[in-house]
Amino acid sequence: MSMARAFLELHELDQLLVQASDPTRAARWRQVGYTIAAAPTLVRDRERLAVTLDRRWLGVYERCLGRYGKGLSTVRKRVCLGCRLTLPTSAAPPPGDAHLHVCEGCGRLLLWD
Repeated sequence: MSMARAFLELHELDQLLVQASDPTRAARWRQVGYTIAAAPTLVRDRERLAVTLDRRWLGVYERCLGRYGKGLSTVRKRVCLGCRLTLPTSAAPPPGDAHLHVCEGCGRLLLWD
């Protein structure tokens, strides 16, 4: 699994943890017929994944997660959707290539769309 894909999976686990820990959101999910896995299971899966990641990138991700509630941001048409900063063309990875980059504006890890 590529590093970018692993961080996307980590981001999804973190968002599920937020959903599972909020009783109102969990109740809404149950009303429409979905259940979110128990928080201890999600925490264990998150820890298992986090151990496999580069500590430097994980530190950047977790710092932004604590500050903004999301450690990952999508880039669309060279614009970071986290802070709305237009990124330079040179910041874009080659087509079909998924490398980790950090937004110059907000510091989140970038996922290019």
